[in-house]
Amino acid sequence: MRGILIESFGGPDHLLFREDLPDPVPGDGEVLVSVDAVGVNFTDVYQREGIYPRPLPFTPGAEGVGRIVALGPGVADGSGDGGWRVGDRVAWCNAPDSYAELVAVPVDSLVAVPDGIDDDVAASILLQGLTAHFLVHDVGRLSADYTVLLTAGAGGVGLLLTQLAVAAGARVATIVSTDAKEVLSREAGADLVLRYDDDVPARVAEWTGGVGVDVVFDGVGRATFDTSLRCARVRGLVALFGAASGAVPPMDPQKLNDHGSLFLTRPHLRHFIRGHAELAARADDVMSAIEDGTLSVRVGDRFPLSDAAEAHRALQARSTTGSVVLIP
Repeated sequence: MRGILIESFGGPDHLLFREDLPDPVPGDGEVLVSVDAVGVNFTDVYQREGIYPRPLPFTPGAEGVGRIVALGPGVADGSGDGGWRVGDRVAWCNAPDSYAELVAVPVDSLVAVPDGIDDDVAASILLQGLTAHFLVHDVGRLSADYTVLLTAGAGGVGLLLTQLAVAAGARVATIVSTDAKEVLSREAGADLVLRYDDDVPARVAEWTGGVGVDVVFDGVGRATFDTSLRCARVRGLVALFGAASGAVPPMDPQKLNDHGSLFLTRPHLRHFIRGHAELAARADDVMSAIEDGTLSVRVGDRFPLSDAAEAHRALQARSTTGSVVLIP
């Protein structure tokens, strides 16, 4: 089997392409999937660098789409009872070792993929789409008249989050790095698009009549966190959901008081898909939104699996827009 192996933690060159990896064998409650496309996420970068360490050696990746080719022990054939069958088209966002041609996926991590959704969209929509979904509906609890600031507005999560926030009735301001990304952010529905070298707090204050935004969604981390605190209104919410620029250093909680009795949360997707029922319900919402045109998914970059290192370099250089996928 072809796949990517990490033997030691480090930079993108530590993603080693191998053509002789052993085929995985599905264990109890798992199915074997032939992979059609793999989603690339910053979580994969954190694993490669050892920030989220795994026992070495390992194959990175946790998200993809493909078809079931075998059922493991304890997985009943779903013919006639709504279960899983060989040939079913499925996606997942919580199965390790996904940078490969074959992946053993727990059935509790699987969702069915409608025929109308392309492979590269399905491969990259769960982690990013479900993250955008819980941020809008469970963390921010957005509704009409809310104001929102979002960092990395043209990234995979950023474009989806903007669309879902606008659909909920919120006004959205984003921060992006280039003119081209500004175009994408505005197309997604952003009302105000800023640059990282702008006086962001001043521009946000002007936009909100001096009040500040109700919610800040910060997926960049170290480089933007102080700005995020300065842009929130009194008793506003700052949701730090990522660390693309590095982890935020430890801080004195008094800082939240200084900025107006702010609420701060560090949410993670795994706490918002606790059990297959919650995973399936969120996935159904997101995929239905794609099918009815409410949500447009941009897959900006596609790389062969053998070029996984280049995909990581592009992601970390922030030169990508939308989702990034690997094709085995």
